[in-house]
Amino acid sequence: MRDRFDATYIKKLDSMHYIMPFIYPDRCDNMAFFTFKIDLTNLNNYIEKKNSTNPDYKYNQYQCIVTAMLKTITLRSKLSLFIHNCKMYRRNEVTAAFTVKQEFSDDGGEVLCFVHSKPEWTIDDVHNELRRQLLKLKNKEYRDESSGFMDKFNALPKVVSSTALKAVCWLEKKGMVPKALVETDPYHASVVLANLGSIGLPTGYHHLTNWGTTSIFVVVGEYGKLPFFENEQLVFKDGVELGFTIDERIADGYYFSKSIKMMQLFLEEPELLERPLNEKLSDELWAKISKK
Repeated sequence: MRDRFDATYIKKLDSMHYIMPFIYPDRCDNMAFFTFKIDLTNLNNYIEKKNSTNPDYKYNQYQCIVTAMLKTITLRSKLSLFIHNCKMYRRNEVTAAFTVKQEFSDDGGEVLCFVHSKPEWTIDDVHNELRRQLLKLKNKEYRDESSGFMDKFNALPKVVSSTALKAVCWLEKKGMVPKALVETDPYHASVVLANLGSIGLPTGYHHLTNWGTTSIFVVVGEYGKLPFFENEQLVFKDGVELGFTIDERIADGYYFSKSIKMMQLFLEEPELLERPLNEKLSDELWAKISKK
């Protein structure tokens, strides 16, 4: 039995995808980078409409980006793959993780947000789940399970903690680490997002990690006016750049390109986010993606 608690082992692979993990076993040696620029004109109008009823927790661009990413991974099955200990697996669910700053100060603590999506979710479900978690995470007394686990190790004598941590890393590499130790670890999510725009930074790239199973990182830059070509003219519109870092072993460049263009479509036609995450796209929408 080679299945994991969070994924199913893929037995049948083509020769290239079977051999690659043995030739290039470390995820950090297989990073591919992409930058996509998103026109936010329609999205901002959509958010303004959603907020016109004055909900207690406002809709914002980041919630839409998280939803678009979850929807893309749900519809593009290869984005749910990961390679661990030279074996390829498919995740049992689509998840997203990111770090939340409890207070915008040099000494402000950080806690982890981990979203377990469901196939029938829409933007409203993601919005409500983020509201639920962020209200909890903003409590300065709150500690997520992964941070609490690290605190316990840090409190031990160094000779004890270093030995124990080496054992945990060995178990994780073999896929035998207890579920309780990693179920809120962001590096075991389908995608990790970093909202650098919230602290006034432009987009960049996050490295992959050999620890864990995450094959996709997305960095969200600062929102502002960006140049776009429209009717062969340069115009400035509200926009944002997204920086993707992807394990290139799980799919080819064509598949990644189609997937990121799909996410771009969801953000430029945000009404699509009100459809279930697992709702298949029409031929008309696929034609739009092909033209991007």
